[in-house]
Amino acid sequence: MKVLTVVGARPNFMKAAPIIRALAARPGYRHVLVHTGQHYDWAMSGAFFDALAMPAPDVDLGVGSGSHAQQTARVMEAIEPVLAAEAPDVVMVVGDVNSTLAAALTAKKLDLTVAHVEAGLRSGDMTMPEEVNRRCVDAISDLLFTTDVLADANLRREGTPPERIHFVGNVMIDTLTRHVGEAERLDYPGRLGLAPRGYATLTLHRPANVEAPERLAEILGAVIEAADGLPVVFPVHPRTRRRIEALGAGVARPLNGGGPAAGINTVDPLGYLEFLSLNRAARIVFTDSGGLQEETAVLGVPCITLRETTERPITLRGGANRLAGVTRAGILAASAAALADEGGPQPAPDKWDGRAAERIADVLDGIWGTA
Repeated sequence: MKVLTVVGARPNFMKAAPIIRALAARPGYRHVLVHTGQHYDWAMSGAFFDALAMPAPDVDLGVGSGSHAQQTARVMEAIEPVLAAEAPDVVMVVGDVNSTLAAALTAKKLDLTVAHVEAGLRSGDMTMPEEVNRRCVDAISDLLFTTDVLADANLRREGTPPERIHFVGNVMIDTLTRHVGEAERLDYPGRLGLAPRGYATLTLHRPANVEAPERLAEILGAVIEAADGLPVVFPVHPRTRRRIEALGAGVARPLNGGGPAAGINTVDPLGYLEFLSLNRAARIVFTDSGGLQEETAVLGVPCITLRETTERPITLRGGANRLAGVTRAGILAASAAALADEGGPQPAPDKWDGRAAERIADVLDGIWGTA
């Protein structure tokens, strides 16, 4: 059986890596890895392949950046001849980025079987490009591998035939459980002069949060206030760094050997292990990322989500993650509640146990009889 997996951005790599390993360990599979090049520089792509011990891509489409329409169209044009030549039994797409949508659409028009890993997630916010992508991909996929029971319910409510839905758990957590010990030994916070639970971390990447100067200033100011004197470590993309610098001196400072201080301390984008090492020992995490909401729920670190909605509401159960919005009042209220919660870490959602990729392989075995 030939499985062709398509990745394009860093979150895809973390989800695909355990699936590739699970299939490699079983007889009867041939795997082809296609990298679209949506994240195309070394810091955004190659270093993650190394950290996750992923094989080099069999095909690199090299599509690069562009508008949503341009990037989606380029992936479709570039991947069509690859899919036609390889003729895989299954095209595996992961997550909700433009590469996910482009590959799924192209595969279906070639009458190929499409499997969507991380299906059924819904934020309800159609202004998010990822929400548009995931809804479209789910509508045309033949196999829908879900992370949690709420995703199952979303698909059933939308009329997806039950036999297409497979609740397997969260492959992102497969990667976390495999590497968390290595990340702990790395002790990246110690290299920065940070004590365990003595700092906060921050990630921001959504255009709505970083492109509008007034919103960005309000978020950063609220995070500094909510951290209550803790250093806030912010791995920041160069484009976002320029946005912060435009706000004026004193908003943030580079953490470049001078030692951490209260307020925003910026560092360059991190590799997977460094980032995991940083987050696992944080007192609190502020983010607008989807994947980090999931990881902190397993790591037992309070998470404040700087968005109005989340496609991962399962993480809100028990208070592991709190939806703060993007206003000062909302961020302060959510942070105060998280820091005052003495209930301790909540149990991880069902099947977030490091074995989701094995369950995906089991489903494929059951359909194609490769075992």
